[in-house]
Amino acid sequence: MIRNSLVPAPLAQLPWKVLLTVIGITAFGLTVLYSAAGGSLQPWALGQGARFCLFLGMSIAISRLREEQIKQAVAPAYVTLILALIATELLGKVAGGSQRWLNLGIIRLQPSELMKPLIVLTLARFYDLLPAGEIRRWTAIWPALLLIGVPAGLILIQPDLGTATMVTLGALVTMFMAGLPLRLFIGGVLAAIPLGAGAWSMLHDYQRNRILIFLDPDLDPLGKGYHITQSKIAIGSGGIFGKGFLNGTQSHLDYLPEGQTDFVFATMSEEWGLIGGVILICAFLGVVWWGMGVAQRAETRFGRLSAAGLATTIFFYVAVNLAMVMGLAPVVGVPLPLVSYGGSAVMTVLIILGLLMAIDRSQRRPGGAFG
Repeated sequence: MIRNSLVPAPLAQLPWKVLLTVIGITAFGLTVLYSAAGGSLQPWALGQGARFCLFLGMSIAISRLREEQIKQAVAPAYVTLILALIATELLGKVAGGSQRWLNLGIIRLQPSELMKPLIVLTLARFYDLLPAGEIRRWTAIWPALLLIGVPAGLILIQPDLGTATMVTLGALVTMFMAGLPLRLFIGGVLAAIPLGAGAWSMLHDYQRNRILIFLDPDLDPLGKGYHITQSKIAIGSGGIFGKGFLNGTQSHLDYLPEGQTDFVFATMSEEWGLIGGVILICAFLGVVWWGMGVAQRAETRFGRLSAAGLATTIFFYVAVNLAMVMGLAPVVGVPLPLVSYGGSAVMTVLIILGLLMAIDRSQRRPGGAFG
């Protein structure tokens, strides 16, 4: 927060250390996209930078909302987004075998991306309205499961396993933070095990292949396992200091598929090495740490649950993508936010940032590395 009488109050109240960290992550991402295109702003870096500037302005505008305004908007937004997910299934654009986008003329919208922060706000609002004495009863569980299950099911139909997983993870964290006993989560996991066979039969062939290749990439190293094999080669070949800017071979010679989107971390690691990867991860962790600090400082139940759920949503973005490109998790199509090419993840993360700033604005106290 800037303290200067010459700076307008709305700007002075912004958490500039966090904003500059986010801008730094994005600038680094644009550098990687520039290199991935062979030293050109087109076709990725220029468009990505323009979208970031647009959504950053939107994020700052969201930060001016009052908590009460956010609460009032949650239910209408949830209903609207459920209708948008249904419309996507009926009218959406098919790309890459999935039906995830609605063409609104001036913009191509992916409603499932917006559900990531919205499911957190929806559950935070639900538990905010629930009497404290009800938190360990069935009435605290089944409505939440319904609120999660409807959008997650609609997203799985598209099919989009990665986004459905992200929506569910963010929701479960919010439920845990609301005070639901740990035994319910353990019991849920144990109860889900017998359902594994049924869930396996519901998966599409390419989703089953991703899981099998995750378990053993050598099953088809030149086919289904090609992505993860080349990703590991790119990351490993970067060593500690990397091959140098514009000197990557895996991406420049097209050995690494999707080196500008899902596997952008591998593209970055080849040129910037372990050092670049550690710096990037630390920057993301700094943003997440600040978000959890917002939750700790929040004076309302809604504020605490929302901030904790939103901060962990950013964490899951990063953790799932890194696990995916390192071969520690199946490839589920989760981008690295602010670094991977594509407007949807940039929009979602900056909406999350705006909401966190809005929650923090009235109760932030001086101090902290990211305060």
